[in-house]
Amino acid sequence: MAPGGAPARSFVVVVLAVIALSAIVAVAGTKKALSTVDVEEELDAARAAIRRAARQHRRGGGGDVGSANWLRFYGGEADYDLLSRVYRNPAAFYRSYVEMERRFKVYVYEEGEPPILHEGPCKNIYTIEGSFIEQLELMSPSDAGGGVRTWDPTRAHAFFLPFSVSQMVKFVYRPPSQDRAPLRAIVADYVRVVAARHPFWNRSAGADHFMLSCHDWGPYASRGQPELYTNAIRALCNANTSEGFRPGKDVSVPEINLYDGDMPRELLAPAPGLESRPLLAFFAGGRHGHVRDLLLRHWKGRDAATFPVYEYDLPAAGDYYSFMRRARFCLCPSGHEVASPRVVEAIQAECVPVVIADGYALPFADVLRWEAFSVAVAVGDIPRLRERLERIPAAEVERLRRGVRLVKRHLMLQQPPRRLDMFNMILHSVWLRGLNLRLHR
Repeated sequence: MAPGGAPARSFVVVVLAVIALSAIVAVAGTKKALSTVDVEEELDAARAAIRRAARQHRRGGGGDVGSANWLRFYGGEADYDLLSRVYRNPAAFYRSYVEMERRFKVYVYEEGEPPILHEGPCKNIYTIEGSFIEQLELMSPSDAGGGVRTWDPTRAHAFFLPFSVSQMVKFVYRPPSQDRAPLRAIVADYVRVVAARHPFWNRSAGADHFMLSCHDWGPYASRGQPELYTNAIRALCNANTSEGFRPGKDVSVPEINLYDGDMPRELLAPAPGLESRPLLAFFAGGRHGHVRDLLLRHWKGRDAATFPVYEYDLPAAGDYYSFMRRARFCLCPSGHEVASPRVVEAIQAECVPVVIADGYALPFADVLRWEAFSVAVAVGDIPRLRERLERIPAAEVERLRRGVRLVKRHLMLQQPPRRLDMFNMILHSVWLRGLNLRLHR
């Protein structure tokens, strides 16, 4: 039955009632005035340290550059020229990340119950949505005060809204309906509850709060509450600038497709070198959206020997990841929406990703120079795609692959999370946006 039917409506009513009941406790909340001075002083100290590091880098080194801590952070194989090519400002990123580890605190609202709050899918195309919620929920503040999670909201620099848009779609919708009103209603009611029970949303008009969604409908969910859409930080896989994504305010989240919840073994094995990659480029996938349709119409079946492009019809002798490991370039066209899990898969296979999309704000682009480890191709250039790739000399391909190897760990999902992995890079993106925010006093 469609969401307009009785079962879907009653489910939404129950969900909203569960959320609302959790707010009946003393709506007046904490009556004492909450000072933001300590939080702002911490942020000011971090801002000053990052600015100093950025200036030192622009002047040609100094400070942390070349230190033992610096080398451990980036890895001993990363030389300064490579770092400067791949990172916008490696000194500033190092200092910002260290300051985040030292200071950043996130408060997770406890209101609400599963399945649409406090949990999400940890397999398949929406893996990162459930994994991020799960890992943040599992964290506990240490006795020494370390760690990103805090149970004291007065110490928090950011507040996480732990709803899962994917779970809402799973439990509220009935195909083939495209009605998103129930989804927006759930989000709006949840924000209303936390704003009524706690003073923090109203203090900043939601500007120090963030949500995360990898579902295509994530952006629409945020429209359910005007301040969430306008002021809050929206961490989205569907990071389409033509649909309201704001690169300086919102966070682009890498899309990753883990069929069983773990990284495929083929992508964890040592990747072949350039001499063992006879294929110029590779793609296999469905005809989802106009970009893929154009790609398949121009290149499907044209040259299986060196430029294989398949529509789900891989030969029996091959498999998806083996093709990636034999290709120099991996084609990553957008589907129905701009993001593609192939970007992460390509980087893990050390295959240079070719991003074919219009309006896609790439993940972690405020830190990373994507042009140092990927190739961007406009949708209108698909007919000239092969010519474009053939003109890239082998030395340049190897230079791009060196960049790919350097950023692999940023696009690796680890359990538990590790330094500089995907989970922590998402947190760092939120941290950076918090540094640009001054709370109302």
